[in-house]
Amino acid sequence: MKLTVFYDGQFWIGVVEQKEGEAIKAVRYVFGSEPKDDEVLAFVNGPMLSLLHKCRTTTAVPLEMKKRKNPKRLQREAAKEMKTRPLSTYAQTALQLELEHRKKERKVLRKELREALIKRKRELKRLKAKAKHRGR
Repeated sequence: MKLTVFYDGQFWIGVVEQKEGEAIKAVRYVFGSEPKDDEVLAFVNGPMLSLLHKCRTTTAVPLEMKKRKNPKRLQREAAKEMKTRPLSTYAQTALQLELEHRKKERKVLRKELREALIKRKRELKRLKAKAKHRGR
């Protein structure tokens, strides 16, 4: 699991990437103003796991061979990663899939609500017409 906090020009954003085997889940969280260390810790201890559990989409990532690396090499790679772009393309793909999934869910829900409203209006209209002809 990896948490990356970066500034996108308007807000401070945290991206959590969770890798399970060949699948990766990514969740985006907006901090707003620059988060202090205790705010990041509160996020990690609080809503981070619930956000990851809500994420339903995953992206396939090729499984890498795990081999013990030299500590100096690890240190160089960590420094290099700090200088590069904050998000991996796999995380971006996972975020995009999750966004599309939520979009589809909202679309279905809106359609159901709209149909229910039309059905209700039709029923009221029918009852009103029936009430007009009651006295005959």
